[in-house]
Amino acid sequence: MLKDRRTARLRRKRSIRKRINGVPAQPRLSVFRSARHIYAQIIDDIAGKTLVGVSTLSKEVRDQVQGLKKREAAEKVGLEVAKRCIALKIDKVVFDRSGYRYHGRVSALADGARKGGLKL
Repeated sequence: MLKDRRTARLRRKRSIRKRINGVPAQPRLSVFRSARHIYAQIIDDIAGKTLVGVSTLSKEVRDQVQGLKKREAAEKVGLEVAKRCIALKIDKVVFDRSGYRYHGRVSALADGARKGGLKL
């Protein structure tokens, strides 16, 4: 059951990645969700580089999310991603949900990024 769910998500992820591409003007905001943590990266696919990486394990975010619910922690990660992107003069990104449904923590991260000033 677990393997089927994981392979289905990876199949959806590949399907999404065919259509989504991060360019320097509008990089890709990629999300990975584990049982405990959430990770977000801003990726320039042309150069093949990660410009920004934030998770609930990052030093700046770890203390803020202590004792929060996972959805609230995801929103804090989104705010931190937006803050770092604004510092790099990136204000527009393409959202890559990586095969996850757009609800719960994934949508909370996107909402946090929007609150921080990013356009998704």
